[in-house]
Amino acid sequence: MSLITDYIGKPTSRVDGPAKVLGTAKYAAEFNVPNLLYGYVVSSPIAKGKITKIDSEKVRALPGVQEVFTHENVPNYAFLDRSYKDDVAPGGSPFRPLHDAEIKYSLQPVALIVADTFELARYAASILHIEYEEAAHETELTKHIDEAYEPGRGKTGYKPPKSRGNFGRGWKEGVAHMEGQFSHHAQHHNPMEMFASTVEWLGDKKLNIYDKTQGVFNSQQYVNKVFGLSKDQARVISKYTGGGFGSGLRPQYQLFMAVMASLQLERSVRVSLTRQQMFSFGHRPETLQHVALATAADGSLTGMNHFAVAETSQFEDFTENVVGWTGTLYDCKNVKLGYRLAKLDVFSPLDMRAPGAASGSIALEIAMDEMAYAAGLDPLEFRIRNYSDFDQAQNLPYSSKALRKCYAEGAAKFGWEQRTPEPGSMRDGNLLVGWGMGGGIWDASKQPAVVKASLDADGHLTVSSGTNDIGTGTYTIMTQIAAESMGLPIEAVTFVLGDTTLPESPLQGGSWTAASVGNSVVEACNKLGEALLKQAQKMDHATFKDAKIDDVQFVNGQMRLRTDLTQGIVLRDIVQASGEPKMEAENSTVLTKLEMLKPPKYSMHAHNAVFVEVKVDPDLMTVHVTRVVNAVAAGRIINPKTARSQVLGSVVWGISSALMEESVMDHRFGRYMNHNYAEYHVPVNADIHDIDVIFVNEEDDKVNPLGIKGIGEVGLLGVAAAVANAIYHATGKRVRDLPITIDKLL
Repeated sequence: MSLITDYIGKPTSRVDGPAKVLGTAKYAAEFNVPNLLYGYVVSSPIAKGKITKIDSEKVRALPGVQEVFTHENVPNYAFLDRSYKDDVAPGGSPFRPLHDAEIKYSLQPVALIVADTFELARYAASILHIEYEEAAHETELTKHIDEAYEPGRGKTGYKPPKSRGNFGRGWKEGVAHMEGQFSHHAQHHNPMEMFASTVEWLGDKKLNIYDKTQGVFNSQQYVNKVFGLSKDQARVISKYTGGGFGSGLRPQYQLFMAVMASLQLERSVRVSLTRQQMFSFGHRPETLQHVALATAADGSLTGMNHFAVAETSQFEDFTENVVGWTGTLYDCKNVKLGYRLAKLDVFSPLDMRAPGAASGSIALEIAMDEMAYAAGLDPLEFRIRNYSDFDQAQNLPYSSKALRKCYAEGAAKFGWEQRTPEPGSMRDGNLLVGWGMGGGIWDASKQPAVVKASLDADGHLTVSSGTNDIGTGTYTIMTQIAAESMGLPIEAVTFVLGDTTLPESPLQGGSWTAASVGNSVVEACNKLGEALLKQAQKMDHATFKDAKIDDVQFVNGQMRLRTDLTQGIVLRDIVQASGEPKMEAENSTVLTKLEMLKPPKYSMHAHNAVFVEVKVDPDLMTVHVTRVVNAVAAGRIINPKTARSQVLGSVVWGISSALMEESVMDHRFGRYMNHNYAEYHVPVNADIHDIDVIFVNEEDDKVNPLGIKGIGEVGLLGVAAAVANAIYHATGKRVRDLPITIDKLL
């Protein structure tokens, strides 16, 4: 019998698509609440120093200006640092907006103008007079390598990378070697939607806060701790997010300012940041790396050394896992790893899509290409010879690992066997053609998440959890999982998210949302199914009298016996018989939390292999990425359509990182100078050509019940390195400093 409610694994269009296309989806700055005031942030023009004078007389004289907030008149809120720490805050002392006269970095917020209109607030900000005493700043990472330090352990949450064996011995045993320095500059997230918070004043310090965030509960607990509010007083809502990429993992300063102004003025207030101000907080840190590899005569790795130095702010120790992947991805007994931080006068870096791995994989995968040439091996064959069947870093078996399939299926689709190894040996007319490859690894993890499933008397299922959808397809895949779990048409299911009045879920990040919330959806639906069976047994329906939950299935809007699919009862009839308007159930997170306390039994990761073709003009050295094949092993793919979209975006980002993307710092001023969409270069349609995405079959019953590994990060890994390796194959020029701009090839 055909099951029409079989949705998991099927390409399904976004259920939130119509709302976005029709413009009914509202974002943080689009909620038109009554009696609304507008805030505009004034930013510091210096990178270090202090404010010596603020003259707000002219601003206050403007009709319609309600208040000028600075460190001089903002009330003292929470005293302790821990009140300002959010769920993912690194070690150190969190930034406090408008706290004192000290300037810690360029574009630091120094004032908030609140007025009747946005235009008036913006004009008023332009005439606010502030005087500064400037101090010498330090923003150049290369000048502070000798001062770099290992981040503190313990309370910061930082775990140093694990070395093993003896790299010095492995280096000496090698007959072929490579050694090189790698670097990339800072990058900013630049989501399309700029950060904004609309705070609706409901009276008696009760607020509805519409915030751009990747975690409503993180924003709520931050607000509650800083301002001394209860959960009932501060409701945070984020139904739609116009891109995040990690930028919304931490509450940004506009949230503090909007809430502060609303509480002080007892009015609704909206604070929106400008595109330039989107460069005034977290970013992917500039990172310098050193990689050294050695191989035996047969091409097997005898030693690997990977060391990184990254920037952080003067007030927090932001850390990433940059080098740890090197100890996991390839088979080698002698691995030396190191990671250090250097403090600069910048804002604290922030997790950005595939944090740490995106940086580390660039250096590692370019180095692997260099080592393959030094060892006289094809880059693909070299990786296969050093394939890791066991996680030596954690000393654990893999729950599953289909990277060999990624290599095989990706290479076959790309036509890798036609590659000639010598640089400059392939041409298309006058153009130099290069083929390069790379790969990556990302954690498959699961966090506790609570989900409520509710079936009403009309047979409509509402499933709710306070997670977010930053454009990844959360609305859609959770609807699919719920529809299949309860055997309902997808049109009869609504998934609700993004509200602190809903059951609690973790931040959306780390590629864990599908696994965390998705498995909880199944659990909640299973509990609802048990409740429906009990209710059916109370009815005059002998079919289910002695049935257990494993004896029934939910399909096509009915509950049926597995042994006799002709025996069933319509779900809405069960609810109606209960006499209640709805029946509902909620999952428990106790088992998930207990599992997290136990030592892991398996190493759980997603993997990918990327194959890239570039064509290079030999005279102008312009580079075009003409073909990409990205083969991904990420466990069970819930929705191939939205998952493919995730990987397509990752590939575009990887091309951007390789060829264009960097936040350019003018160290004379300590400021990012290309803080706009015109000069922060990212690919446009003309830069992107053929991209093929392959999801290799990978079944994993150990990672979680649904077998999900996550797709948001892994698709980015290896792309930038594959582009760099393809450029070498085309031109014979090895560039280790990204982005690879024309001047580095001429």
